[in-house]
Amino acid sequence: MRLYDTARQEIVEFSPGQTVSIYTCGITPYDAAHMGHAAVYLTFDVLQRRLRDIGHITKCVRNITDVDDSILSKARQLGVHYLDLAASEMARFDRDMGLLGLLRPHSEPRATSAISDILGLISQLLDSRHAYLSGGSVFFDISTYKKFGRVSHLDRETMLSLARDRGGNPDDPNKRDPLDFVLWQPSAADEPSWDSQWGPGRPGWHIECSALSMRELGPTIDLHGGGGDLIFPHHECEAAQSESVTGKPFVKHWFHVAMVYLDGEKMSKSLGNLVFVEHLLADHDARSVRLSILDNHYRTPWEWNDNMIELADQRLKRWIWAGHGSAGLEEVRAALDDDLNIPAAIAVIDDAVSRNYGISEAASLLGVII
Repeated sequence: MRLYDTARQEIVEFSPGQTVSIYTCGITPYDAAHMGHAAVYLTFDVLQRRLRDIGHITKCVRNITDVDDSILSKARQLGVHYLDLAASEMARFDRDMGLLGLLRPHSEPRATSAISDILGLISQLLDSRHAYLSGGSVFFDISTYKKFGRVSHLDRETMLSLARDRGGNPDDPNKRDPLDFVLWQPSAADEPSWDSQWGPGRPGWHIECSALSMRELGPTIDLHGGGGDLIFPHHECEAAQSESVTGKPFVKHWFHVAMVYLDGEKMSKSLGNLVFVEHLLADHDARSVRLSILDNHYRTPWEWNDNMIELADQRLKRWIWAGHGSAGLEEVRAALDDDLNIPAAIAVIDDAVSRNYGISEAASLLGVII
């Protein structure tokens, strides 16, 4: 199998051991799952299916960010407890992903379950002078990590712009460098708070995933990723703090899924331009929803339109009519091994169907059960 590696900026061989450790950043549960979420998790799902087909055991950890600025703001707006909001939204997410036929993750740890792990990591970073205390917060000092930027390959001005857009607060006067990022911060009066030796507060976003991934999968992960919007600052910062603690490579292979757009804008909760999975599932076979998303290469940004689900409905009917059989199986395997080219795999199955061959085994590699 050959896959594109974000940090190396090229398609390289992906050849893990028998057990493959995978960490994919999960949702912040303050609203329903949308097409952008589904595109990420379906991509990781097909990747796992092919790895298992080869003979690997996959251990995929998908975290739940149940405490951060976004969920606390939404809970405040709704007048509910943030954990109640997280619980209700995770129930919706689990229902939607279950209907889409996603493989269950090896574990699904919550950020709030890792406070002691987070405090331990921050203490180590402070002791090794990779972090500093300023204005009541603890910040990571990027000047101490010479490889900062090697995941995203962005110039400083672009980093500053993205940090400003994605909650990095580069204008905080307590920082030595605007790109330094928060590890621990004081909580507002209506926010959750935990005791620490630096004062009561709550963790920063990035340190949560480092703590959870190390706890669940150890210091080095075979493959880590998520949506392309996480490359910077989230994954860049994860790598910096994790390797500063362990002295070991944090991730062997960085794997990111391109953005989904609607009406020319990236589909996101902050913009509100969303197509919710649950709405499509209410009117269409879940396998059609799955196919409508997968018929786009994971590294190519694409724009959703309603015609996609109609085409997927028609495709599914043809596949069901074709029925059981192993036609196209090896060609589908080859397509998936070629940088997870799922659209090419779908085209192989379409061709076999047009020649009246059964395709159930090939379809099952894509998670479409005929």
